[in-house]
Amino acid sequence: MRLAGIRNSLYYQQAKEILLEMGAYFQAQDDFLDCFGDPVVTGKVGTDIEERKCTWLIVEALKCCSPAQREMLRCSYGKQDSDSVARIKALYRELGLPQRFQTYDQESYARIQRKLEALDADFPVEALRFLLQSIYKRSK
Repeated sequence: MRLAGIRNSLYYQQAKEILLEMGAYFQAQDDFLDCFGDPVVTGKVGTDIEERKCTWLIVEALKCCSPAQREMLRCSYGKQDSDSVARIKALYRELGLPQRFQTYDQESYARIQRKLEALDADFPVEALRFLLQSIYKRSK
């Protein structure tokens, strides 16, 4: 925006708000793809579970799991063995996290789109639209 000569401080604040939301959206996608993405497509085998990362998936699981499921998460999350990883992924599926993510994905995209549409006519929105389109429904 600076290179384009835009000096309106409100535009900077609006861009910051939208870009932070896009960043959170992108990170949730990355977390989902790390767990459920096809390594042939993503180009990597995800290790977030083994590395005990604080991901969108684990946060969502902790929001809705039972005490027994929470205990299984505590005992298996962050372990380096394939059985523990398989248990975590099975629990994610049991909790409906792939479907929850699809809802989150659609709602996030729509919310950001509405924010872009609400911007002033002089706001340089095309770069933000391009970024949003480049991350929507990404597979890697």
